[in-house]
Parts: sequence; C-alpha cells; structure tokens
Amino acid sequence: MNVRRLLDRESVLAPLLLLPVVLYVVLFIGFPFVMSFVYSISNVTVGNPDFRVTGLGNFREILADKVFQKSLLNTFIFTFVSVGLVLVFAHALAEILIRDFRGKWLVRFLIMLPWTAPIALGSIGFLWFLDSLFSPLDWLLRAVGLLGKPGALFGPMSNLYWFGRPDLAMAAVIGVHVWRLLPLATVILIAGLNSIPKEITEAAQMDGAGYFRRLFQINLPLLFPVIGVSILFATFFTFTDMTVVWVLTKGGPPPHSTQVLASLAFLKGIQGGDLAQGAAVALFFFPVLAGIAAIVLRLVKKAVVI
Repeated sequence: MNVRRLLDRESVLAPLLLLPVVLYVVLFIGFPFVMSFVYSISNVTVGNPDFRVTGLGNFREILADKVFQKSLLNTFIFTFVSVGLVLVFAHALAEILIRDFRGKWLVRFLIMLPWTAPIALGSIGFLWFLDSLFSPLDWLLRAVGLLGKPGALFGPMSNLYWFGRPDLAMAAVIGVHVWRLLPLATVILIAGLNSIPKEITEAAQMDGAGYFRRLFQINLPLLFPVIGVSILFATFFTFTDMTVVWVLTKGGPPPHSTQVLASLAFLKGIQGGDLAQGAAVALFFFPVLAGIAAIVLRLVKKAVVI
C-alpha cells in the first residue's frame, strides 16, 4: 500500500516515468556526442593505444581538405533538393489520399511500403533497377524511343550508366532517398489536412475560391506548423543519412561526386581507421542541424502565434 500511495504522488511518478527517456538520451546520444568531441581534438586511431590532445588541428585539416569541401556541398544539395521534392510530392499525395475512391486502401498500402521496408534492401533493389547494363528503366526508355537512337531525348547510347556519370549518380541517390522519405511526410500531411475544419474550405468554395487560391491562402498557412515538422524530420534524416549513398555509389563516381558528410565520416573513421578525423567530420552535423532546427521552430512559432 505504501508503494501505491508513493506512486500516486506526482512528484514521484513523473520523474520515474521520465527516467527511461533520460537514460536513453544520456547513454545513446549524450555519451557518444561527448566521445566524438574528445576524439576530434585528439590523435586517436584504430589500433593505436597512444592518446594525445591535438587541439583544433583535425578541424583545420578537414576544412582545408578538398574532399571535405566537396562532401559538404554535396550534402547541402542532397538535403535541400530531397526535402523540396518530398514536400511537393507528399502534399500532392496527401491531397489525393484524403479523398474517397475505390482501392484507396491499396494505394495507401503501396505508398507506405517504402517506409516499412529496410532501406538497405530497397537500395539494393534500386542498384539492380539502375544497373549500367541490365537496367529495366533503360530498357523501357529504349522501347519508347527516348534512348539508344540518333536524336533521342536521352542520347544515342544504349544505356544511361546511372552510376558512372556524376549528374545521373546524384539524381539517382536523390530519387531513391525521396522514395524512402515520401511515406512519412505524406502521413504527416494527411493528418494536417484532416485537422483543417471543413467549414473553412466549404465557405471558401461557396465564395468562389479556386483550388490554387484555397491552397495558398488557406491550406498552406494552416498547414505551416505541420509542414515545419515534416521539414525537420526530412532534413535530419537526409543530412545524417549515408545508407542510400553507400549502397548505391559509395561516394562515387570519382572524384567523390556523391560523397556526403556521413559517408565521409564513415570512410575516414571506420574504413580509414582515423577516428579523430572521422569524429571531426561528424561533429559538423551539430551546428548545421541545430541552426536549421532553430530557424524552422522559430518560423513555426510565429505562424502559430499569428
């Protein structure tokens, strides 16, 4: 009875319920972050027991590294193009899926499938789908006359060689990542559209407002807090992701055409054995993502207040 009475007290129950979250943050986020900072200002490498503090030398080296500069640019391109495409396609799908039509459950199932499937498995599937010699997409383009003929839209070559050209490799990586994130953003926007009172939309229709006027003057302003959440999730998932890049291109084609910060940190810290350099690269995630989060949350707060 004493235990039950103790648990009925808010001052005891609240900290007890928060304890698992605090332990998770400390053990799986706080501790690795502190270790990354310690490694980044040291000379630690795999197999070397010597530990010596070197200050900011690792940061100076990677800032002067052309590969790091290229990876940083690729990361921003990869992130902002992917997030932009995800928001556009997710809103279009959400607009369709809030309407009633036959087979709606099947469409929703197919859209959610990429999110439920392991990303490594999906990326391997696209590795075959965009194969340099046996790509079904290239076969389809040849069949409709858009590839493999003189004057064809995509050129006279029999294959596009998706992972052999820098522009096509980046397009392929972005396309696969958009395919991966689209279901999550769609579900979030469906919830946002369903939360808009129907009376507002019906009143706008009675006043003669067309689709685009309702979209830009009613739906998007009311959806902005939800869109902000989608932007945050998509940005964090994209900026820190390396699975799609590593499975499809491993940062290639040379010279590091699709290399991003996450894959570069893995390349230096794990494969290269230089834990200090890898940690220094990985720490660049923190100020960038913290800045993006602060800006988006500030804009969302202003929208909510308005």
